[in-house]
Amino acid sequence: MSDETTLPPAPPPPPPDEPPTPPTPHDIAPITIEEEMRRSYLDYAMSVIVARALPDARDGLKPVQRRILYSMKESGYDSTHAFRKSARIVGDVMGKYHPHGDSAIYDAMVRMAQVFSLRLPLISGQGNFGSMDNDPPAAMRYTEARLARVAETLLADIDKDTVDFQPNYDETSQEPTVLPAAFPNLLANGAGGIAVGMATNIPPHNLGELIDGCCALIDNPALTVQQVMEYIPGPDFPTGATILGRNGIRAAYELGRGSLIMRARTRIEEGRGGRESIIVSEIPYQENKARLHERIAEVVRDKKVEGVAEIRDESDREGVRLVIELKREAMSDVVLNQLYRYTPLQTTFGVNALALDGGRPRLMSLKELLEAFIRFRAEVLTRRTKYELAAARDRAHILVGLAIAVANIDEVIELIRRAPDPTVARERLLARDWPAVDVAPLIALIAEPGREVSADGTYKLSEAQARAILELRLQRLTGLERDKISEELTEVARLIEGYLELLGDRDKLFALMRRELVEIKEEYATPRRTEIVDNEFEQDIEDLIQREDMVVTVTHGGYVKRVPVSAYRAQRRGGKGRAGMATREDDFVSSLFVANTHTPMLFFSSRGIVYKLKVWRLPLGAPQARGKAFVNLLPLSEGETISAVMPMPEDESSWSTLNVVFATARGGVRRNELSDFVNVNQSGKIAMKFEGDDAGDRLIGVGVCTEEQDVLLATRQGRAMRFPVATVRVFQSRASTGVRGIALSDGDEVISMSLFDSGKGITTEERDAYLRQSRALRQAETAEDEAPPAEEATGAVDALSSERFAELQAKEEFVLTVASSGFGKRTSAYEYRVTGRGGKGVELMSLARGGEVVAAFAVLDSDEIMLMTDGGTLIRCPVDGIRIAGRATRGVRIVNVSEGERVVSAVRIGEDDAANGNGVDNGGDDNGHSETNGG
Repeated sequence: MSDETTLPPAPPPPPPDEPPTPPTPHDIAPITIEEEMRRSYLDYAMSVIVARALPDARDGLKPVQRRILYSMKESGYDSTHAFRKSARIVGDVMGKYHPHGDSAIYDAMVRMAQVFSLRLPLISGQGNFGSMDNDPPAAMRYTEARLARVAETLLADIDKDTVDFQPNYDETSQEPTVLPAAFPNLLANGAGGIAVGMATNIPPHNLGELIDGCCALIDNPALTVQQVMEYIPGPDFPTGATILGRNGIRAAYELGRGSLIMRARTRIEEGRGGRESIIVSEIPYQENKARLHERIAEVVRDKKVEGVAEIRDESDREGVRLVIELKREAMSDVVLNQLYRYTPLQTTFGVNALALDGGRPRLMSLKELLEAFIRFRAEVLTRRTKYELAAARDRAHILVGLAIAVANIDEVIELIRRAPDPTVARERLLARDWPAVDVAPLIALIAEPGREVSADGTYKLSEAQARAILELRLQRLTGLERDKISEELTEVARLIEGYLELLGDRDKLFALMRRELVEIKEEYATPRRTEIVDNEFEQDIEDLIQREDMVVTVTHGGYVKRVPVSAYRAQRRGGKGRAGMATREDDFVSSLFVANTHTPMLFFSSRGIVYKLKVWRLPLGAPQARGKAFVNLLPLSEGETISAVMPMPEDESSWSTLNVVFATARGGVRRNELSDFVNVNQSGKIAMKFEGDDAGDRLIGVGVCTEEQDVLLATRQGRAMRFPVATVRVFQSRASTGVRGIALSDGDEVISMSLFDSGKGITTEERDAYLRQSRALRQAETAEDEAPPAEEATGAVDALSSERFAELQAKEEFVLTVASSGFGKRTSAYEYRVTGRGGKGVELMSLARGGEVVAAFAVLDSDEIMLMTDGGTLIRCPVDGIRIAGRATRGVRIVNVSEGERVVSAVRIGEDDAANGNGVDNGGDDNGHSETNGG
């Protein structure tokens, strides 16, 4: 048997797929990622909100601004000393108080020195501190700065325990949590900043008005915001300019949010040759003057603003002077108002009065901001008074000891002479009861707490008093110096009494606050720079647009333009016309009408959306110009096109008494109240619902109507349907598809819609008789025979009396029909009998020789028409030169079209267009006509 000890078998190794779990350290605990992200983000957000981006409602400063001002005061860089390098100031602030980049500190410092950024600049700068052209300031090594005098009032009494201090970032020194501001700096200089989830934007105000408002609120804390606005009418920007209206100011002051409309200050100067120039002397607050100059040049180049010949920036140290020289024929008021609309010469300032109140962000009204300052200022004055009271009592305490020593000078000197050292002398002074009969009234006057004269007329000295006696100089023992001690003690007693009254009477404290505010106003307040215009800016600048008839042209490819009617001269029937528009090979003119520059227009898109524009807003071009795409004028979505254009009555108040009827290419009609389309915002409004994109339906005609009218629908294949408007009910919904107006054949579509008087009171027999007689008269004149319409009935009335014939002739209306081949004719509306809607209709025009109908609308003898071909040729000719013919005829040639060319649209130009200012039959002329043509 072996003597070796048998060892136990080793444990089996762990399986390879199950590695041993390492022990968990005791200082690591598992947490959820959601909880950690939430906590970390909230910490970051609050750090940005409280310690960086938002100003304090008490002193109106952000931390970086407060640290810059305090560091400059601490280093002695005030208004009484020389300027110091900005780099040195930035270094002091960054090294002691603000642990961020030097650029952030310098940028904040530069803004506080810019006279165009702050109403009361807090820093006096020497060197290049930037400009209104957004030029950057010079590097900090080149500029110099010091505190402005007004900034010293923000820091006054900071050494009198008026505000709390906190450790700096490395706890090596103390910095103030807020400055003891002597005026409402937040409103005086404004503030702007973007935090996490919130932002602030407070405009600057006039210091004198702010102090008047504070004083009024001190006198009567129950004042409302409207009453405070009597003292503070609105912001006062350092760049001047004007504020339009008071509604935005009122909203900002009452709710803490509002939008102010700011407008540059301009004047009109007349130069050589009678040319006028617009002089811009003040621009809106925080606007870049160089960018403003560029923007004006852009809108002039894009022809949004016309009449500008030259733009020059003649600004210098004296101020802003931007010269906009006008062309000789330009209207200065019109150009100026267009510049206000399209350039930053007029802009908005969004007020968001968000500030830290008690360490929390809060949206505050004007009264709440002033109340926050008044409460803080009362606290500052209270703490300053307590500090000065304590200092006065300390001084009085010393003076009492000196007065007792002087009253007992012989004994005091003897005691000191016998003492072996100062310590023993001090102890002996403290141990003895000193007679205080002579100074008892003074001691009672200062009311030193806990240190009165005892009943036996003695007084025990304190440690401080004994030390002061030992340090007393021999010259103070003279009679004059003894009197000075007594006088000083009396003065200190008076100050203590005043301090106690301030602390005990809040009215006196507020009276002191009021006096100090008035002193600041008298020293630093300046006249108001920003003018507030009382009339609210609701005026539309078309009031200054010259009234002029315009030919508005729309192409199939979505281009639009306006051309003065005077650019086209009248020609006789059969002329060749003139080039009316430059188009591409795949584009052609699809719509053309005449309207006044003041005419409101509704644009109906393929998606059934309606948009609203004034005619003068359309791009002005030459007759040969192509125009501007709708996508650059209206917020059209991808694939959306304009399918119908509707000139409207200029007086929008009359829309409520009218109806509007719609016609679609598929023969559908719908009637709505016109007032449904008065208010259309920039993004458009739903006007009509179609059956679907696959149905291929589109809007081809829109007209203002009454129930005393008939609707005439004309189709491309030469059919017409006339039915009363009253048979189409008024739809309450704008998203409906309507009802059937005409039944179409395969491949046919409605191309135009016209409105006529219903002809009530005229029987079918009278109508037929009138048509026979009028045709006979024309036949006698022209010796041309025409076949009567196939469906004409033989009436019982053989002939009309001359009076009745003249009466029907006065009411007769004519329909002008134009074919793509260039042929056209006038036909009496009596020949289109009124039927129920939904039928096949009657023949409109003979198309036996080919072509198709492109337009059919009501005309008068005094009218003129314009025709446009797909090649861009336009001809203008009088209507009375076009022959009157029956329905089943082709008519006469109106325009000679080239081979491969065809007429695509025609429009009526009436003499009443200029008179009613409503363009092409915008709601009815003297005879009730109304039409809108497609093509």
